[in-house]
Amino acid sequence: MSFLKNFFGVKRLIIFICFVIVSLILWNTYSFFKKFKNDERIKMEQFAIALERIGNNPDLDADMNLELKVLSNNKIPCISTSINGTIGEHHNLDPKRSSDILYLTKQLRIMKNQNKPIEINYLGKREYIYYRNSDLLTKLTYYPIALILILGLFLAVIYLFFNSSKIAEQNKLWTGMAKETAHQIGTPLSSLLGWVTILRGENLDQDYVDEIENDVKRLSTIANRFSKIGSLPKLENTNIVEVTRNTFDYLESRSSKQTSFSFETSDDIINTNLNNELYGWVIENLIKNAIDAMEGKGKINLAIENSEEYIKILISDTGKGIPKSKFNAIFKPGFTSKKRGWGLGLSLSKRIIEDYHKGKIFVQKSELDKGTTFEIQFLKN
Repeated sequence: MSFLKNFFGVKRLIIFICFVIVSLILWNTYSFFKKFKNDERIKMEQFAIALERIGNNPDLDADMNLELKVLSNNKIPCISTSINGTIGEHHNLDPKRSSDILYLTKQLRIMKNQNKPIEINYLGKREYIYYRNSDLLTKLTYYPIALILILGLFLAVIYLFFNSSKIAEQNKLWTGMAKETAHQIGTPLSSLLGWVTILRGENLDQDYVDEIENDVKRLSTIANRFSKIGSLPKLENTNIVEVTRNTFDYLESRSSKQTSFSFETSDDIINTNLNNELYGWVIENLIKNAIDAMEGKGKINLAIENSEEYIKILISDTGKGIPKSKFNAIFKPGFTSKKRGWGLGLSLSKRIIEDYHKGKIFVQKSELDKGTTFEIQFLKN
């Protein structure tokens, strides 16, 4: 809990600091933009005055050098129009396209949207000078957007870093709890095995003792599963038919008689690399989910197919089915359709099959109120 509190506290602090930094930079950029835009306005007003004075002195007196220098130093694109909107002179536009009236009209429209015109009078005529923002000012306009995107990316990286740290911490916690659970189960298991040995020496029905021993072995298998969480499991060349059959038979013997079970296989011996306990856990999860989907009444069929490329395990039920839109979602941690449950069974099964055994697990088909078929695939050795 202390880690989570620290995580959210640091996260809020970083977001607040980034917000303050962005606000200050945006405010400073806006101030600089307004100042720069005002400076361009002053330059264009000087340009208009120079143009007006030269227009009123067509003979270009000797004292016109300053005006000529102002005109030659201006780099801001501009267009002059008559009072009725007819385009006249233009400056600092694309020389290759400036003879095209459509190009000039488009540029004039942009200039009208960006800046107010400057009025000039010479030789008894009134004209307007429209101008466009300089390239530097245009780039400055997009600077805040680029800055926000960069800071957004920065925040996303920070979030992913802290989120991964949080998940790693939680994984350590769950792994530690799983291993501790396995350790705690070990003590009563040893005692139960001793009691089974004593019972065998008593005058009891040995079938009952066998069933008790099977349940004790089952508890031992569950403890071994929990002890393997968080570590890379060891895979051994195993007959997958035998391992699948053992789990299948155990669950069948302890399920309601209203559920019928059928087991099919193309071969009695199909060897592949498996971790027996973890693979058995997957089969158990799928069969238990099938029983829940049928509410304890229906048919479950498990088939093993041995093709040239794959070993396929198909588990079918006659339950309520899964909507096609949920075929992928059911394998995500926390997803469950049950009133009670953590939604970890299928997520864990997917990890065991795909991460540890390099196989595949997916919903092969499903129809609402008719049933579902899950498929597991392993590549042949």
